[in-house]
Amino acid sequence: QVQLVESGGGLVQAGGSLRLSCAASGRTFINFPMGWFRQAPGKEREFVARINPSGGNTDYADSVKGRFTISRDNAKNTVYLQMNALKPEDTAVYYCAGGSYYSRDPREYRYWGQGTQVTVSL
Repeated sequence: QVQLVESGGGLVQAGGSLRLSCAASGRTFINFPMGWFRQAPGKEREFVARINPSGGNTDYADSVKGRFTISRDNAKNTVYLQMNALKPEDTAVYYCAGGSYYSRDPREYRYWGQGTQVTVSL
């Protein structure tokens, strides 16, 4: 079993930055592709970014490309999401997820954190 705990969310003004962290329990973390997803009120959960087990491959949604960076530290069992140039439309609950497949589809992810709120004000 893998447990994921996100942190780092909060309230920030447009143009600001936040760094989300996702700490994982379990020794199998290094085997999992990891993803970040987000869900705004009244909307479906959407893909934000993903990273393969070694950290050598990453992928981003068009809406965040060039502003967000996903990374991982397998020695610390932690995946990060650095978010720069934040916009009000980035406001959502952000979830990290771990699964067996390097995928953009949230249904491919088995393990999920509880989520952390990110609010971007004008």
